Amino acid sequence: MKKLFLLTMVVFCAHLNADKKIGQELYLMHCATCHSINMSGSFGKDFNLVSYTRTKKEIIAYAQNPGSMYRSFGYSSNAMPTLPLNGEELSNLADYIDSLQPFKKWMKK
Repeated sequence: MKKLFLLTMVVFCAHLNADKKIGQELYLMHCATCHSINMSGSFGKDFNLVSYTRTKKEIIAYAQNPGSMYRSFGYSSNAMPTLPLNGEELSNLADYIDSLQPFKKWMKK
């Protein structure tokens, strides 16, 4: 029983890491031109800040339709294009962005 549990956990953790790896690859292909992850300065908001202030659900919603969501996120204008990603790809990308900051703004409350 213990072996089955451990095997299940290993497979589950490997799957999570694979999703983040896919998300990182999607970041490099679709986001890295405008968004940094190390506060190096770029056109768009640094993803460390996005990870700290936004939930995964919010990240996905904004990436799916930035043209209609930018005001609700506090921006005065929108320069972000709609990404050509399906639901699973958006989820993987959001997993990667969400993983950048282990502590979240909402945890302070």
